[in-house]
Amino acid sequence: MKQYNHYMNKCIELARQAQGDTSPNPLVGCVILNNQGEIISTGYHRKYGENHAERDALLKLDRADDCTLVVNLEPCSHFGKTPPCTDIIIEKGIKKVVYGMKDPNPVVSGNGLKKLRDAGVEVIGPVLEDECRKLNEIFIKNHTKKQTFVAIKTATTIDGKIATYTDDSKWITSDAARSEVRNLRKKYDAILTSSATILADNPTMEHKKKVILDRENKTSLDANIYKQGEIYVFSKENTPVKDNKLDVEFILNKLYELGIMSVFVEAGGGLNESFLPYCDKLYHFIAPKILGDNTGKSCFYGKSQDKISNCTNLRFESFSQFPPDILITYSK
Repeated sequence: MKQYNHYMNKCIELARQAQGDTSPNPLVGCVILNNQGEIISTGYHRKYGENHAERDALLKLDRADDCTLVVNLEPCSHFGKTPPCTDIIIEKGIKKVVYGMKDPNPVVSGNGLKKLRDAGVEVIGPVLEDECRKLNEIFIKNHTKKQTFVAIKTATTIDGKIATYTDDSKWITSDAARSEVRNLRKKYDAILTSSATILADNPTMEHKKKVILDRENKTSLDANIYKQGEIYVFSKENTPVKDNKLDVEFILNKLYELGIMSVFVEAGGGLNESFLPYCDKLYHFIAPKILGDNTGKSCFYGKSQDKISNCTNLRFESFSQFPPDILITYSK
């Protein structure tokens, strides 16, 4: 199946073009090959409610007899916002389908592949399954755990500080790093922050959806963050309180009910710590600076710990540079 790796990577590349636009649907790209292995059509799922990748690619062709279709996710076999992709694959005469991973949605999982095989289409896969699963990690969690995907972003000095003891924090990282943060935000359905961050920094955090945790209703509607986007506010008036804090599990369950499939947490060390048990991905920007102040604000802080074994363990995922800063990405 290695001969299809190149084409599957092309599918992933196509799918990524729609990051942030397909939720709650997955990111999907499609490549169609002729008998000589030449790409004759491509497509991707551009936006929720629009054509799926396979249909997007196939509608560009009158027929696709004896062609091979490569797609990073199992073709759907049910009616949703659009008709089943398996139907148009069969109708257009595709002879072989190469897929990256099975669909985790129980409505689809395995059924699309079975429908294709029953129609005489040769099915090959999975191909580059790990890469395909990585691409749609949000979609996978949504369907396997029925939960919102949680990412945390923090930016610190080398010694893990996000601000001085006076709350001065502008700017720890460079323009290049902050530009990348704006790119990362686009991947997620909503940004989540706290009243403490709003009161300290008065950020705008431009995004289509924003979640604000304001237990005591301290923030003003004149704050920059309220001037743009769809706003969801959680306070003690609509959220249970545990240990003098808003119940994070309740909030995440409510976000899932509201159709917010992923959330990007940008806050101080206290809220970061509260969300850490639910965190799927951590983006840690590090500037080549040392504050050297033990009273400065840390990126995570909560209960005192007496044993190293109490650490939260993460898995290193990737490393990238935004000179002079670096970004280390971790996952659970």
